[in-house]
Amino acid sequence: MKLRITHRTCYDYSPAVETAQHMAYLQPVSNSYQRLLSHTLLINPVPAQMMQTLDVFGNPRCFFSLQTPHSVLEVVAHSVVSTQSRAVPLSRVSWEQAREQFRYRSGEPFDAATEFVFASPFCPKAPEFAAYARPSFVPGISVLAATHDLMQRIHDDFVYESQSTHINTPALEALAQRKGVCQDFAHIMIACMRSVGLAARYVSGYLLTEPAPGTVKLRGSDASHAWVAVYAPDLPPGQRWCDFDPTNNRAGWHSPGEDYVTLATGRDFSDVSPLRGVIHGGASHTLTVGVTVEPAIDLAPSQSQTMSGSQTQTQTQTQTQSQSQTQTQTSISKESP
Repeated sequence: MKLRITHRTCYDYSPAVETAQHMAYLQPVSNSYQRLLSHTLLINPVPAQMMQTLDVFGNPRCFFSLQTPHSVLEVVAHSVVSTQSRAVPLSRVSWEQAREQFRYRSGEPFDAATEFVFASPFCPKAPEFAAYARPSFVPGISVLAATHDLMQRIHDDFVYESQSTHINTPALEALAQRKGVCQDFAHIMIACMRSVGLAARYVSGYLLTEPAPGTVKLRGSDASHAWVAVYAPDLPPGQRWCDFDPTNNRAGWHSPGEDYVTLATGRDFSDVSPLRGVIHGGASHTLTVGVTVEPAIDLAPSQSQTMSGSQTQTQTQTQTQSQSQTQTQTSISKESP
């Protein structure tokens, strides 16, 4: 499937920001299952410095700095990608055998996926997560079968409710209240997997905004989306991550479906926030975010620059700082509705 993505972020500051440095994760990855056909990043005001690099997980990221006062920051990413989907493969390794893969043994080879077994800022290990996961991880069941059952249980047990949590809501709190948005469900599922000793990572991306005729619109399709990738050590090298979306109960090899676009992967949201930075000034701000994902076929060139009101999600946040002119901000918080 060929998809066109427009992701617009706009900050209105009061008073003006004096200087700022930002990091953007807005370029979709390009690999064997998803091909990046084009990408442009438009920033207003024009940055004094701009640099593209790869992070430690192999995600493309863009650093930019603003050295002149500004009361508005607008960042618009336009991307076109070609996606494909593959069903979850057959994996015979049990979850207990997969867990043993990550135990340290002196002199034996190190599996790079081990770094996704440990706790991270948004995905702590806790007895509550292990207890919730336990019914899915019965003795001898394959790691992917157990993961699929866990995904389905989260989908069935939790209520998808916009604005029920915030960016800093602990995963344990979301687990206790049994409601949240896609980011919460992804963090809970990752914490469950890690609490039983398995490797799981966070995936940020998008969903097709308007579904195909006769299909149901997926949750989280009007904004950035998040899901989980789980490691199965018996699959071919380089192809051992399978994706699971507890929000929509969808799973696939490398992607839950061709209507998904992968932006970046990390330990949790804190690694791959679409836009974050440090600003000097701007004691309060209003944030507006809009995301549109649509089929790239049969689009006139002018249409690619337009977001219809029905396909755009707007969020407003106001923050006030009376004590200091220096503020650290995570620029996109809770894009999921």
